[in-house]
Amino acid sequence: MRITKISQGGQIQVPAEVRRRWGTRNVILDDEGSMLRIRPLPDDPIGAAAGSLAGPGPTSGEMRRIAREEEEEIEARKLRRPFSTRPR
Repeated sequence: MRITKISQGGQIQVPAEVRRRWGTRNVILDDEGSMLRIRPLPDDPIGAAAGSLAGPGPTSGEMRRIAREEEEEIEARKLRRPFSTRPR
């Protein structure tokens, strides 16, 4: 934990070792009520996000196939449903 002061201009000092570790000059400030969270913002957010969603799970093609199969099942159930015989 480090203690730093807020200047009259609203600036705070982030230690050089932390700035070097983050590798950026931009940050995100989250006001969480009783706490202010400072998170690094990459200089290239798109490049930093590339591949972040990769990993286990279905591909987009598999997801489309699953969605088509679910739609076909819903339509098949509709056709099997007997007609409503409500009293008039």
